[in-house]
Amino acid sequence: MTHVAVIDIGKTNAKLALVDRTDLSEIAVITRPNRVLPGPPYPHFDVDGHWDFLLDGLARFHREHGIDAISITTHGACAALLDEEGGLAAPILDYEFHGPDETTADYYALRPPFEETGSPRLAGGLNIGAQLFWQFATDPGLKERTKTIVTYPQYWGFRLTGVAATDVTSLGCHTDLWNPHEARFSPLVDDLGIAGKLAPARSSKEVLGPVLPEIAARTGLGPDTPVICGIHDSNASLLPHIMANEAPFSVVSSGTWTIAMSIGGRPVPLEPEKDVLINVAANGAAVPSARFMGGREHDLATGGPYPEATDAQMSAVLDAGVMLLPAVVPETGPYRGCKSRWIGSEPNAGSAERGAAVAFYLALVTRRCLELIGHRGKIIVEGPFAGNRAYLLMLSAATDCQVVPIASATGTSQGAALLVSGKDFKSTPSSAQAITPVRDTRRLKEYAAVWHCRCT
Repeated sequence: MTHVAVIDIGKTNAKLALVDRTDLSEIAVITRPNRVLPGPPYPHFDVDGHWDFLLDGLARFHREHGIDAISITTHGACAALLDEEGGLAAPILDYEFHGPDETTADYYALRPPFEETGSPRLAGGLNIGAQLFWQFATDPGLKERTKTIVTYPQYWGFRLTGVAATDVTSLGCHTDLWNPHEARFSPLVDDLGIAGKLAPARSSKEVLGPVLPEIAARTGLGPDTPVICGIHDSNASLLPHIMANEAPFSVVSSGTWTIAMSIGGRPVPLEPEKDVLINVAANGAAVPSARFMGGREHDLATGGPYPEATDAQMSAVLDAGVMLLPAVVPETGPYRGCKSRWIGSEPNAGSAERGAAVAFYLALVTRRCLELIGHRGKIIVEGPFAGNRAYLLMLSAATDCQVVPIASATGTSQGAALLVSGKDFKSTPSSAQAITPVRDTRRLKEYAAVWHCRCT
């Protein structure tokens, strides 16, 4: 299997990447915004727009390069409710919608404890269990109309193959529906009355089946083209690094969400109120994780494009003690509930100094995430923050650890492509190289210490 087409639905963008399985290089990538439709009945994802985009892209990639297999990765906190005919029984709810908060009290009485699921109670629809509870409560006929429930990667797999499934990484993404310690469904599945509706849990690397005849006809794909079950996007980012590195280490996956995941770290008590949770890796292992909406915070705090800061401009920010304090998005992260503010003279939007100050902020929130999950060893950064030198320098200085950025147009596509059977991937991906620190890290460390004191 050489050319793997990867369907990658992130919270901000939907992507289709064509990956060469032999070296994980990306031959082609196309994207479209992940537009949220306003309703009725509630904000939901534009799955029909995505479907046309994906089929057109598959046809183009196969025509220009050839496709040997299809793999899938998507954001978590998302499920599709399918009716008897295989269509949607209800639109796929946007997890940022706060409707599920209306039934929080009743849901709290039902959901299993954090110690059992590794899943904290999160705002809005970030727990799939909370989504389902609210949807069934507000649409009394929905549960009866729902024949099958699938997690989001497997929704696209179902549309391609007609085979319904869930996968362990998506179930392990703060759904409340999975016990990661015992690799089984939690009692909430029975309590919600969906034990006969939730599709079977499968390994991310299993083959769902070949594409349906109508998909082959529409795209030109071979009728035996296999479709892989699929994986939660943070765990797709993690997989190449698990295969290429010896523990202990941590991976920071950046995008709309910045998620820190510890492999072989120190055992520490996990604090769910600080957005700390347990993810489930592609091999089924429990992975202590912490997260915040880093990409969203970056865009909000910078206010638009800006030039990369020089060492002199970074020094100016350090010397002036200009700081952004958490939390820009107060609903998530280790500083959840805190009100963001600037210390010192707020840099102008569009300036390199503002970009550097925001990068320092993001690095220091990341450092706090790593502390909360017992990080040890080197830190691998993938996604957009891997190209942000100010972020990398501050993260290295603040943690006193080696930081290795991974440059990739869409890092999650590598892990998803590795799910396809073939030769094992043994080397570090994307010619990773540790950052070269500035000559004097003392001021970075001092800045980090002052920032931390102001946040406690």
